[in-house]
Amino acid sequence: MADDDLTLDTAALRVLAHPMRLALLNRLRRQGPATVRQLATHFELDSGAASYHLRRLAAGGLIEEDTERGTRRDRWWRARHRISMHDPSTSPDATESRAYVQALALSDGETLRRVAGEVVPVLPDEWFGVSAFMSQTLHLTPGELDVMKRELAGVIERYRAGEPTEGAERVAVQLQMFPLLTDET
Repeated sequence: MADDDLTLDTAALRVLAHPMRLALLNRLRRQGPATVRQLATHFELDSGAASYHLRRLAAGGLIEEDTERGTRRDRWWRARHRISMHDPSTSPDATESRAYVQALALSDGETLRRVAGEVVPVLPDEWFGVSAFMSQTLHLTPGELDVMKRELAGVIERYRAGEPTEGAERVAVQLQMFPLLTDET
């Protein structure tokens, strides 16, 4: 069974800096245990590539074999943690931190493309009416951005800490906050 949270260390950042590994981990977290063959089919990989990435995730302590489901023919894998947390300001290795954040941004972009094509067209009106797709440009100092980041993390944690109520569905919350460093507004 997956523990709740994992603060990523340098070794885990290095493993997750590959977008496919991040995608595999997120799939195991969202959908539950799966076999190499199932994951390879889902991501259109050959089984050898999927197996390689899963072994790397396991070596990094991010997933484990689900021995209760496994057979000699099919090994099942499951996530060890529900959530990975990373605060670049506390990372001892800036290179690994940046590589992970790049992979995460690519993964989030892929998720949004999938949602736009597959989810939004069929989203029930009740859920569509309360969904939010926002994009804002603010003018902040590094200190102000840090305060905002901590405040929003606190709000998210409040909702995460409670027990799901009847009728609750999994809801994706993506939050990116970064300076544009261009003339775009």
